[in-house]
Amino acid sequence: MPNIDEPGPTDIELGAVLHALSDPTRLAVVLQVESAGERCCGALAVDVAKSTLSQHLRVLREAGITRTRACGNQRWVSLRREDLDALFPGLLDVVLKAADRTALAR
Repeated sequence: MPNIDEPGPTDIELGAVLHALSDPTRLAVVLQVESAGERCCGALAVDVAKSTLSQHLRVLREAGITRTRACGNQRWVSLRREDLDALFPGLLDVVLKAADRTALAR
């Protein structure tokens, strides 16, 4: 059963996706999940408080970029790559490539 805050595959809106990806912390989360696959929320390497990370994860989930599943007391985050690629072909690849390039330049 999908999370109540998670849009269906055809309900994902471009504006919400672009807004969610515009934040450096959220982009860092997406890069980690893209490179390592599904990740436990507690294993995400971001320099923010847990409560702040929870808010960032909510924005990503509500935008349709990630899916969060519960397993006991842990929450696992995965990328909704198939849904995003079907709706916006190449968008995620371009954004992540640009983010990688920006991170390497620092």
